[in-house]
Amino acid sequence: MTALTESRLFGGIYTGRRVFITGHTGFKGSWLTYWLLALGAEVTGYALEPDTTPSLFTELKLDARMDHHIGDVRDLAHLRSVMTASSPEIVLHLAAQPLVRLSYDEPVATFETNVMGSVNVLEAARDCPTVRAIVNVTSDKCYQNREWEFAYRENDAMGGYDPYSASKGAAEIVTAAYRQSFFGSEAAAAVASGRAGNVIGGGDWALDRIVPDCVRALSAGEPIVVRNPDAVRPWQHVLEPVGAYLWLASRLFTQGHAFEGAWNFGPAASGNLTVGEVVEAVLAEWGEGSWTGPAAGTHNPHEARFLKLDCSKAADLLDWRPVWDAPRALQMTTQWYRDFYREVGLAEGLTSRCLAEYVADAADAGAAWTL
Repeated sequence: MTALTESRLFGGIYTGRRVFITGHTGFKGSWLTYWLLALGAEVTGYALEPDTTPSLFTELKLDARMDHHIGDVRDLAHLRSVMTASSPEIVLHLAAQPLVRLSYDEPVATFETNVMGSVNVLEAARDCPTVRAIVNVTSDKCYQNREWEFAYRENDAMGGYDPYSASKGAAEIVTAAYRQSFFGSEAAAAVASGRAGNVIGGGDWALDRIVPDCVRALSAGEPIVVRNPDAVRPWQHVLEPVGAYLWLASRLFTQGHAFEGAWNFGPAASGNLTVGEVVEAVLAEWGEGSWTGPAAGTHNPHEARFLKLDCSKAADLLDWRPVWDAPRALQMTTQWYRDFYREVGLAEGLTSRCLAEYVADAADAGAAWTL
């Protein structure tokens, strides 16, 4: 629909704008790239090859529609070369080792990618005079999780029980240090970080994520194995944080340092659901299937059982609020996968339709980035 390319979205700044994305081949990065291309941006991407089969990046054939580079954010020289050559105005850093359970198996690679990768992106960006806005995408798991009822705010302590969570807390500290040490002048790029909750949406096939696990089991006619059915997470559709990153970057680009710092982007309180509730919603929308717990004697490493985000800062200062509640997000996610498995090759149409419905619903709700 025309709303996807109307210049008024996000203040109209993305049409013809040069945007550099790390991690563009990943699940969230593919949705972000797809939306930016729809808005008319000139996108350069830097990432590893897609690590799942299928992958949303491949299904959408995004490599043919952008300046696509394969590279590792741990390689500063290569990253700097690609970024400098593309002369970006906005940098969105999404490249990461994104899985808690994998971080137990590969702690060194997790810290190298998530911490030193962030250092390298910021270092490359500060050497690139065209850059005016930088958003480092971290995680809601960056907080020192005390497993309490209260929602975490941006000024709460960083922490992390597992290597993944600790690496994201460290990436936040790195971002703050670079912002204060190297981006403090009025002429320097404005730097912010975005902390999102558990993201769901069509096109994610990562291991050890509950919705992809559901889809793999359901498409194979097998029961879904659920590790922690009582764990509470802030669930949101992928377009919620992606839209928030675009809105935040647009404010940084036009207003500069006024919008720097850390920002939570999570669902409304109704989006804080147990894993079991999410699985039941997927089953209801899919129309068949069942779930079970792990086999007796199965060892599961520690994962936080309770986590909520306080997003009042984003609501008050960015005028950002989620568009879809949890039932709508789960409905749109499950429909995407169900229709994809009925007729493989529909990813472009399914993604376009989902994005169009989201933008239309955001406009109907009066979202600030649509005005």
